[in-house]
Amino acid sequence: MFDEAGHFALILALCVAALQAVVPLIGAARRDAVMTAWARPAALMQFAFVAFAFVALMHAYAVSDFSLANVADNSNSLKPLLYKLTGVWSNHPGSMLLWVFILALFGAAVAIFGRNLPPALRARVLSVQAMIGVGFLVFILLTSNPFLRLSPVPADGAGLNPLLQDRGLAFHPPMLYLGYVGFSIAFCFAIAALIEGRVDPAWARWVRPWTLAAWCALTAGIAGGSWWSYYTLGWGGWWYWDPVENASFMPWLIGTALLHSAIVVEKREALKTWTILLAILTFSLSLIGTFLVRSGILTSVHAFAVDPRRGVFILLLICLYTGGALALFAWRAPQLQGGGLFAPISREGGLLLNNLLLTTAAATVLIGTLYPLFLDVLTGQRVSVGPPFYEMTFVPIMVPLLAAMGVGPMLAWKRADLVAALVRLKWAFVATLAAAVVTLAAEGVRSVYAACGLALAAWLFAATASELAERLHLFGEKPSVVMRRALHMPRAAWGMTLAHAGMAIVLVGITGSNAWSEHKFLTGRPGQSVDIAGYRVAFNSVKTIRGPDWTETRADMRLFDGSREIAALHPFRRFYTSEDGDQTGVAIHTDLLADVYAVIGAPDGKGGYVLRLYYNPLVPWIWLGAAAMALGGLVSLSDRRHRVGAPARRARAAAAAAQVQAAE
Repeated sequence: MFDEAGHFALILALCVAALQAVVPLIGAARRDAVMTAWARPAALMQFAFVAFAFVALMHAYAVSDFSLANVADNSNSLKPLLYKLTGVWSNHPGSMLLWVFILALFGAAVAIFGRNLPPALRARVLSVQAMIGVGFLVFILLTSNPFLRLSPVPADGAGLNPLLQDRGLAFHPPMLYLGYVGFSIAFCFAIAALIEGRVDPAWARWVRPWTLAAWCALTAGIAGGSWWSYYTLGWGGWWYWDPVENASFMPWLIGTALLHSAIVVEKREALKTWTILLAILTFSLSLIGTFLVRSGILTSVHAFAVDPRRGVFILLLICLYTGGALALFAWRAPQLQGGGLFAPISREGGLLLNNLLLTTAAATVLIGTLYPLFLDVLTGQRVSVGPPFYEMTFVPIMVPLLAAMGVGPMLAWKRADLVAALVRLKWAFVATLAAAVVTLAAEGVRSVYAACGLALAAWLFAATASELAERLHLFGEKPSVVMRRALHMPRAAWGMTLAHAGMAIVLVGITGSNAWSEHKFLTGRPGQSVDIAGYRVAFNSVKTIRGPDWTETRADMRLFDGSREIAALHPFRRFYTSEDGDQTGVAIHTDLLADVYAVIGAPDGKGGYVLRLYYNPLVPWIWLGAAAMALGGLVSLSDRRHRVGAPARRARAAAAAAQVQAAE
């Protein structure tokens, strides 16, 4: 009965979303307060119905209700509760329900926290959000219904893909979806602004917190997915330019450009039409990611193997939403009033350069991702675009971007002196030169790539530190004054500092892991030892462990630094009977400067096992830096100036104070 109620709740959600898409939009056009005000309760009702359906599906998984085809195909009674629940979004219908749930969640958040938005703008934003909801609710109900029944009911389910039976699955997909779908609100604000024909600093202040929240979630989701791939797949790497990895990376790049562009709109009322276009493109790339995962045209550990007809449905939705938005942009954007002028050498100019490089980088990734697909469709020829392509195209674009990140915050608005800004960064130049010289002296000429990467990271980190020191008057004031400045510095400034420093830390990790990693592949027998990167790995024994629905081959390895044992490593290979599949369990020892990484493979039938050993220097810095970037975004989001409605609250407070003063 609970399952039927969940199905019925989805139908009710569709009905409410259809009304929400039409009634407030008409009310805003007619200036009808009653129809306009209907947007808030409708958004909350839509969320309530979708949330009920999502909880109903989770309940079906928790109690192993195999009368639902979705549960029977993706779970079984022997699974721990955590994997039963995460199985909800491990498949196409369940993941689409999560997608719509997060969409409705953001709509409800705008309804709750956007009370100080102009009523007409809020109504239009929520109407556009409902239009997106209508399309995807129809898609779920017609092609991907998670509440379809099975008859007869099987005694047990087929189980969950062994690769997905990991704690990381509880956090990685929801965080990615919060980012993907969160950008829909920026899209809705952009469409609402085009309908109104007005983009101003207030609009930028309203759109930035939603964009920032989605960006933080997507940053955490991409980093979490990279970490999951690193420790689950057993291949020793953290990024492979997989098309589905790219599908999440492209909206992150354009979303980063959108964040910086919105700053220019807020501060200088410039780049208005460009910012609107970025908001449209960011969500459009999120939709493309949804299409790639579900179209059936990709073979990937990330992709759902589904009927390609579902991909066609999503493609039609992309054409409808993106095509309609771009058509509206072409019609209305020329009517938007231009903003303030600025010189090429200025803070605005630096942010514009940032935007151009980020969008070019995203375009490069898009070409590398879609070109093989188009070629296959048009000619039947299959080609592979792998890491070498991106190293030759993406990296040269990112180098000037990272260099400019150090200079941009030092430039003044409207017009700036580039030479003076570079003089203020003299210590950053010293740190850059020192990093390059020390790397070359320690590693020799063969480390030119590493020297360049670490020098660029040192430049960005030192420039960020220099900007912070200058903002705090670190070397020109007493410590007590500096502390007061630090306590009163806007949280947005702290957030920018953390995010830029985090990017420098990520660059250190990327450089080290690519330049100095080592690996050894061999067939080893218990009792043997292997040397790697100055360490010795002793392969002591192998034992078999049986679980509820799996059999595990677990190795006992010891890691030695000279004669001193520093860690026990227990890589394993687990076979799941129900799913008839394997899971690799990686053993990793880290001291945050490097990882020693061990994997045990299949037996050779002669008492030996395939072993893979990796030494990955500085790789933990990739995820530490990404965490710093996400934390920087959250700190910035906590700034009162970035909270939705804060400007209106300040305006009301000022008006109230004026009335009191007049009365006195």
